Amino acid sequence: WITEMIGFMQGLGQELTDSGELVFAEGLQDGSAAKIVRLTDGVPVTSDGPYAEAKESLIGFWIVDVADEARVLELGGRIVKYSGVVEVRPLGVAPEPV
Repeated sequence: WITEMIGFMQGLGQELTDSGELVFAEGLQDGSAAKIVRLTDGVPVTSDGPYAEAKESLIGFWIVDVADEARVLELGGRIVKYSGVVEVRPLGVAPEPV
């Protein structure tokens, strides 16, 4: 299963590169390496992570520049076979200068 997933991810990365849709992609270390910083009584407090439940931990991400929402949802639909869940969201828009 892992070998199949890695092959799929590499193939998808190449497909997105070839189509010009890939902006940036990166894998992340296991959630056991995560740290959480919370504000407690006005003081930043660091603890070991991860924040999400292990079954929902973030293992990597892609930033893509696609024609429309339908395309990004199609990509998510292909990835979800291996991840169980895919979160899709647009990049933020910077606020106007003050």
